[in-house]
Amino acid sequence: MSRQGRLDDQFSPTSQRLIRFYYSSHIHTILLFTWTDYKTIFLPITIFAITTSPYHSSVHLLQACLWTWIHGLLCNVSNQVMSRDEDTINHPWRPLPAGRVTQLQALQLRWFMVALCILWSTTYGKELTPITLSLITLTFLYDEVGLSSHPFGKNACNACAYAAFEFGAVTIMGNFQYPDHISETAVALSAMVILTTIQAQDFQDVEGDLASKRITFPIYAPEFSRLFTFLVIPLWTVGLVCYWNVGWLVGMVYIALGIIVGVRYYYMRSRQADRRSYLFYNVRSKLSS
Repeated sequence: MSRQGRLDDQFSPTSQRLIRFYYSSHIHTILLFTWTDYKTIFLPITIFAITTSPYHSSVHLLQACLWTWIHGLLCNVSNQVMSRDEDTINHPWRPLPAGRVTQLQALQLRWFMVALCILWSTTYGKELTPITLSLITLTFLYDEVGLSSHPFGKNACNACAYAAFEFGAVTIMGNFQYPDHISETAVALSAMVILTTIQAQDFQDVEGDLASKRITFPIYAPEFSRLFTFLVIPLWTVGLVCYWNVGWLVGMVYIALGIIVGVRYYYMRSRQADRRSYLFYNVRSKLSS
């Protein structure tokens, strides 16, 4: 049955009009730019900020969420402008390959987001502006300079970007004060984990990356990248459990999940299996926050 038929059967005429408006609106287009990052950036960064910040406030939580999402939109629009061929294969529903926006419109939105993010951070004070500028610089290096096509450069940019997102969100949650030693340590450890494990997101996208001539770690070293991921995720899991001295029950669950993720990436190699493994990887990342 078509979407039209399902709408007619399940919703009232007013609801149908609202749903059609949403799917045809700019709101839906904007959300599609950031859709894959809710489970990989938005939720993990939010959870990280809540668990590592010494202060807790619902107002600051909302501000941290908005800051994270707006900066995530900047990074996504910039990346998707430069990776249309890859997205046609890996993510055909995204705004550019789906024809919801033109290349020129996406470029205009990208530079608008640069200005908006700088302005947004300056309203909070001097603490956040350097973080925004660092994210803009990393985005430029990733997309325009081409580090996204380098197996190590891609991981390094991702690690630094995650650290910037975490630092910004923790700063907002911490009443706009410089993060304490515990928060700094958590950000540094998180960046090192991302640097050595973020290739987990690339296994499922090998076909599209090859089409766009992007050389990711799984393409550069197909067998070694899986072996490395198989080993490093459980090792990091054990290391973090020991460093943070978590309870034995939580530690055992976390270690078991890390082993499952590592084993899946090495022994289960279909595209569908890699997608599911990445889901487990993100669950593990949230638990490590």
